[in-house]
Amino acid sequence: MSEVELNRALEAILMVVDEPVTEVILAQITEVPTETVIAALRNLAARYESEGRGFQLREVAGGWRFYSHPDQAPLVEKFVLDGQQSRLTQAALETLAVIAYRQPVSRARVSAIRGVNVEAVMKTLLTRGLVEERGVEPETGAILYGTTSYFLEKIGIRGITDLPALAPFLPDLDGLDEVLATLTD
Repeated sequence: MSEVELNRALEAILMVVDEPVTEVILAQITEVPTETVIAALRNLAARYESEGRGFQLREVAGGWRFYSHPDQAPLVEKFVLDGQQSRLTQAALETLAVIAYRQPVSRARVSAIRGVNVEAVMKTLLTRGLVEERGVEPETGAILYGTTSYFLEKIGIRGITDLPALAPFLPDLDGLDEVLATLTD
């Protein structure tokens, strides 16, 4: 593998990691000796810094990862905070509705009701302060979630009891009572 190919491979891998990755793992993936990977990582980090990039490649916690450059912190903070004002996706709205009507409810139960994995969506809702942990389910030990006062404020109601009835918003289906029972019991 050429130096250019190795650099491209390392950049591609490091772009998608959510925690630092070790040189050994990078060497195994790229099938390049660990010493060569270490040298390439150090060269990339130095090159990014000398070019004045808005990001850094740093060695932390026994591995390597991209970070935004510290001198860009005010802009990154503004982006993150302003980004929280953006609209929720359809998946997030559906998940939030299930939590609002079923709370306290476990992530597994929300996934079962929606029929899809809701882990990423739950993380978004937690980050935005719309849902919070509400305890632990005694039988399974699963964390239970509910909506926050911030959620109530955003939708303009005093409490969960002020949520509108679901029936008018659901299609006229056979077995509607079963669907409603699932969401409200």
